[in-house]
Amino acid sequence: MSLAGVQADLSTIVELDRTALAERWVATFDCAAPRSCQATLLRQALGWHVQMLALRESVGAREVNRAAQGLKRAASASPGAGLSPGTRLLREWQGVTHHVTVLPSGFEYGGQAYRSLSAIARLITGSSWSGPLFFGLRS
Repeated sequence: MSLAGVQADLSTIVELDRTALAERWVATFDCAAPRSCQATLLRQALGWHVQMLALRESVGAREVNRAAQGLKRAASASPGAGLSPGTRLLREWQGVTHHVTVLPSGFEYGGQAYRSLSAIARLITGSSWSGPLFFGLRS
């Protein structure tokens, strides 16, 4: 898709009302648009999709996939991504306050090093938990 084609497609999306956006969503993603999404969010997602298709054509699918894999590796390489070493996380669970310290290559809890917050959350609760969710790093 040419730059002019992308611009025309994006201009069309900007002009669509919520009903037309929902119809375009079905045509694009082959599923119903989320009912709770406002028109603004639908426009942004559809616009992003148009741009990604154009990027794939211009750069090539192999390069786009390689870049995506690199991002996944970078995100999983540092377990405390976004948390500086030395940061302390506190979580009260069943009347007991649990302290976790962020290390350069993992987390420390109870004098032992762990690779993930999920392992610590599982140890504390006795069931499978998302560590970032358990410690309030995600909503």
